[in-house]
Amino acid sequence: MTGSVMPMSDPRPALNKLIAAFERHLEASSQRRGEDDPTVVAAYEDLADAFEAYDDALHDATGEMTPLVVVDEQFMVDDDDESDDYDDDEDDQSYSGLDDEDYDADDRS
Repeated sequence: MTGSVMPMSDPRPALNKLIAAFERHLEASSQRRGEDDPTVVAAYEDLADAFEAYDDALHDATGEMTPLVVVDEQFMVDDDDESDDYDDDEDDQSYSGLDDEDYDADDRS
C-alpha cells in the first residue's frame, strides 16, 4: 500500500435527497395557500438543507462544489421596502480593471 488514501464517499444519496426535496418544493409551491403557507416554508427549508448536504457531500467526495448558494433571508431585499439598509454602490469595492490612464501599453520599462 502506498499511503492511506481515504475512499471517496458517494454523493449520490445526497443528490437523490436533493432531487426529492426539489419535487416536494414544487408540489408545495403549486398548491400554495397564501403568502406564508407553512407547507411551502417547510419545503423551502428542507430544500435548502438538502442542497447544503449535497454540496458538502460533493465536496467531500470530489473536492468540487456547485456554483449555487442558499440565500439567507436576512440578505433578501424587498423592492417595496422604502428603507435603504444596503446600497450596492456604496459598498462596491470590487476590482474592475485598470483605467486607460492607469495603463499605457506604450510605457515599457
